[in-house]
Amino acid sequence: MEPIRAFVAIELPEQVRSVLTQLQNDLKRSKAASVKWAGAEGIHLTLKFLGNVDASEIPKLKEALSGATRGIAPFHLELGNPGAFPNAHAPRVVWVGVGGEVETLQTLHNNVERELAPLGFSPDERSFSPHLTLGRVREGSTADERRCLGEAVASLKVGEKPTFEVGALSLMRSTLTPKGAMYSCLTSFALAGR
Repeated sequence: MEPIRAFVAIELPEQVRSVLTQLQNDLKRSKAASVKWAGAEGIHLTLKFLGNVDASEIPKLKEALSGATRGIAPFHLELGNPGAFPNAHAPRVVWVGVGGEVETLQTLHNNVERELAPLGFSPDERSFSPHLTLGRVREGSTADERRCLGEAVASLKVGEKPTFEVGALSLMRSTLTPKGAMYSCLTSFALAGR
């Protein structure tokens, strides 16, 4: 059986995806570096990328992620301002930050790391930096194009910053196609706070 390319994420409501699409459109008009923009329907808040997992491991993943949500009640997040990795002078990834109850988000992330470690998923070495990826700069973009994009990102502000409730954690599947990755939810785990 073919392995499943999987990750753990928080899915976003339509209202948030609509604001992200508007931000992408604003940046597209800047005529800066060539960017492969994420499809709004596929933007999510990734907590842990798992890579290729055997289908037979999915039940164990479900059990671990169910454990990770124990004791976490629904909480609220909001969109922050745009930014770029590694920095605005030479961007490779354009993103939007996340604010709100980030301490609860951090706890959920830590729980996911703790519960998945016994299954062979090593904790990330980098500290968790919650963000929503808008796009990735294509190879071949010049330093000037990247700088111009960085300036456009730095000057862009999110007007109305929608707040949204996080009520579930999702185990997601990523299927690579010639048109880009397609995402589907394998299962989700409600945050009940008990």
